[in-house]
Amino acid sequence: MRVNARLPSRRQSYRWSPYRRPSRRTTTATVAASLTALLLAGGCTFGEPEPDQAGAPPTFPAPTATPTGGGVDQQIAVTVLASGLAVPWGVAFLPDGAALVTERDSARILQVGPGSSTDGLDVTEVQTIDQADSGGEGGLLGIAVSPEYATDETVFIYYSTAQDNRIARLTLGGEPEPIVTGIPVSGIHNGGRLAFGPDGFLYATTGDASDTGLSQDPESLGGKILRMTPDGEPAPGNPTADSLVWSFGHRNVQGIAWDAQDRLYATEFGQSTWDEINLIEPGGNYGWPQVEGTGDDDRYVDPLVVWPTEESSCSGAAMVDRVLVAACLRGERLWLVEMTDDGTVFGQPRALLTEEYGRLRTVVQAPDGSVWVTTSNTDGRGEPAPEDDRILRLVFADGGAGRS
Repeated sequence: MRVNARLPSRRQSYRWSPYRRPSRRTTTATVAASLTALLLAGGCTFGEPEPDQAGAPPTFPAPTATPTGGGVDQQIAVTVLASGLAVPWGVAFLPDGAALVTERDSARILQVGPGSSTDGLDVTEVQTIDQADSGGEGGLLGIAVSPEYATDETVFIYYSTAQDNRIARLTLGGEPEPIVTGIPVSGIHNGGRLAFGPDGFLYATTGDASDTGLSQDPESLGGKILRMTPDGEPAPGNPTADSLVWSFGHRNVQGIAWDAQDRLYATEFGQSTWDEINLIEPGGNYGWPQVEGTGDDDRYVDPLVVWPTEESSCSGAAMVDRVLVAACLRGERLWLVEMTDDGTVFGQPRALLTEEYGRLRTVVQAPDGSVWVTTSNTDGRGEPAPEDDRILRLVFADGGAGRS
């Protein structure tokens, strides 16, 4: 099946859409200012954004969160874009603004939007990855859209098989073509995040697959961040020329994001004491299993932020200008961490949506500047509500992120 058979043409989708792109400079500054204000304020309130001064507000389902106390000027509207999903794991946007969403356990790729109704965005099954073997924390995980999608119609997926985790490229509806195999697999700690960096290369996060020794083993792909060409070859400039490894000594990284200076940040699951946000250095050793959290050994890179595991266990990450947003599973919240121009933490991180929607898996910035968050309450560790799992859309009312 060719992708164009599924996706609407540019002409067909030329009506108001939540994905119509405002100026990137305006959008990023607006959302970042709102997030920064939340970091500095003592609380936050939720509610419907004020009408767009340039025209009527967009039509969306009514926000599911109502105003709460706090006395802060900024308001956030939380809208449910899609519901009834089964462990949505990866989210990546196509050029027309529609999102591709993977479901871990069903191994389905879904298209979310750009069409919509009063119930939310249209959700269409694109295909099932029959090669994916779901079990525990494995299955169909990350997804990334080629930067050249308009011409090559290629996406990349990370999935588990009975033998390994692997990365494949794919024309939607076609058969996956593996480009990296042999990533260690287990019922836990499979990593799985995929994203193209600002340098145009594909990055992948892997876990130690419950074998802690793999993280320090330079011959293993387990417990690493990998950097590669679209053909799965080591990218030019990697610390070791013939290796995919960009950094090592990781336990289980499931979130990566870059700031405006092209610095890479990663969220990492600790074992039982500390979860981390790390600034990733090429060739850096992040200490696992010798160190969990901050250590006193200069062979290892210390994290920028650590939290107790019950407050975090963060999976996805997104950078909105200078604010790193981390989506947390066990912690059931978003953490907002403002970064300085030097890549250090400014002020105290602040929590958002704590215990409002349960376990939060993935966070991404949409093309319109709004923030999308997926829940993960049907993964066997949560307490699902009747609507779960859901995709949430956060709009910051003081600047109109996501408006026409």
